[in-house]
Amino acid sequence: MLEIHDLHVEVKGTPVLKGIDLHIKSGETFILFGPNGSGKTTLLMTLMGFSGYAVTQGQIIFKGTDITNAPMYERARLGLGMSFQRPPTIHGLPTGKLVELCGRGRKMDVEGMARKVHFDSFLNRDVNAGFSGGEIKRSELLQLMAQQPDLLLFDEPESGVDLENMALVGQTVRGLLDGMPERCCATLRQREKARGTSGLIITHTGHILEYVNAHRGQVMYNGKLCCEAGPREILEHIASHGYQECLRCLAGDMFGQIAEAPLK
Repeated sequence: MLEIHDLHVEVKGTPVLKGIDLHIKSGETFILFGPNGSGKTTLLMTLMGFSGYAVTQGQIIFKGTDITNAPMYERARLGLGMSFQRPPTIHGLPTGKLVELCGRGRKMDVEGMARKVHFDSFLNRDVNAGFSGGEIKRSELLQLMAQQPDLLLFDEPESGVDLENMALVGQTVRGLLDGMPERCCATLRQREKARGTSGLIITHTGHILEYVNAHRGQVMYNGKLCCEAGPREILEHIASHGYQECLRCLAGDMFGQIAEAPLK
């Protein structure tokens, strides 16, 4: 589904990603851990094709197509979708209209889909205008339900979500990754396609692991990837020892190469 080879990225002339190699198979969910400022969101924004993230070296292959220099709309049409940690407010655009646009003309029951995430009363409100953290997350998820991407990028799906909304968010994320055929896929072809959905999830707290079937995980530290292991194993090390000790334990001698600067 996704192949990243030796990816180097600069933001405003400052190197942020320093040689990322990553692959995600069809139907696989990958968890990315790391301290603040390590480059995790930069990776997702680069994959989605946002301006300001300059690829200086390397290659991004999505479903066999080189998208390293492709515009954002081409990546979305190919089947790349993203849930943002802090999406913008868009005045003058009702949320329901945006959901219809995400569906690209497909016949869908927008109100019915919105009810699944308790969002049907928000469809006439401008996108993210006055929304709480949980409401923003549900809006993002509704847009992804309409888009039906092949690779889902989640930037901290737990961020800003209270305990009451966490179960709904977590179950919806799992439904999207598992295909959610009874909710958003109307035909057999769509159901078969949905079973190949992949995911790349950034998490700090690890709460999302209570809901999704994650296959692999890695830690990003200072713009580099290391410590590939089971996501729950990584989370346990981080919770018990912090990121520096986690890196020493899981990466061994690699820590000296990666930890170029101590965490503050």
